Amino acid sequence: MYTQADKRCALGDLISHVQRGDCVAIGGGLSWREPMAALRELIRQNIKALKLVGSAHGIDIDLLCGAGVVAVSAESYVGFEQDFGMAINYRRACEAGVVKVEDNCCYTLVQQLRAAISGLPFMPIRSVQGTDFMQLHPEFKIMVCPFTGEQLVLVPALKPDVAILHAHYADQHGNLHIEGPPVADILFAKASEKVIVTVEEIISHEVLAKKGVTIPYFYVTAISEVPYGAHPTSCYPRYAYDREHTAYYYQTAKHSANGFREDYLNPFVYDCKDNDAYIEAIGGKARLASLEQWSAGMEQWMKLYE
Repeated sequence: MYTQADKRCALGDLISHVQRGDCVAIGGGLSWREPMAALRELIRQNIKALKLVGSAHGIDIDLLCGAGVVAVSAESYVGFEQDFGMAINYRRACEAGVVKVEDNCCYTLVQQLRAAISGLPFMPIRSVQGTDFMQLHPEFKIMVCPFTGEQLVLVPALKPDVAILHAHYADQHGNLHIEGPPVADILFAKASEKVIVTVEEIISHEVLAKKGVTIPYFYVTAISEVPYGAHPTSCYPRYAYDREHTAYYYQTAKHSANGFREDYLNPFVYDCKDNDAYIEAIGGKARLASLEQWSAGMEQWMKLYE
């Protein structure tokens, strides 16, 4: 348990909790509330050989693969959905053998995390029988249920070394409030050895308590206030997904690995000393203000996706 009275720290110090070779769970999902500022700092700190675990993800995993910091991907999905399609850097790294693929399915991941949370060595599932997941995961075992005679698959407990999350609010003690779907973040927080979190805003405990505690302080190792820390993914209701920036990202990834480094990683990661510099690089407050206008109405929201 982490019971410090004040867990606030700078973003660089937050990422120092991640070590080379760690198993890292990344919060959010697809194009929603992914901890992008934290991941950019992780790349700047050159922390490599990571094993990534999670459910359905997109630009976050693709970015890490493009930066060459990933050794193993145990994600259930990595892609840009119907908007752009394949995750180019991820696919390139996996096909080249740079990243070992240990594909998983969402419910398997959930059960593995539940096992860790419950202090159990495994959990039973039905869902992967008859698929090639059994070949990808020789650690999965088959058993016959002693009560029903039914054949079940046993999946081992999963306890990530670090979970990296992005939340809407926190108090200085580390209580978190997430608006909207928590995805797997609550499970990650309960199962992981360490939980480090960027937040849109640190507020008083009294105000946060009124909003409601999504993840209590004792699971959280450290927090850093990083406004717009999920960009270019969304953090509703604060701001929408930045399709324009994501389109640029995708085009640079399509060219080549070297082109991606030159045209995206250099200007938006390595040349940005912190998240404030990144915000200036993407167009500053004016660009972010346009993303905040989504709630003005459906027409305004749809303009962001033209």
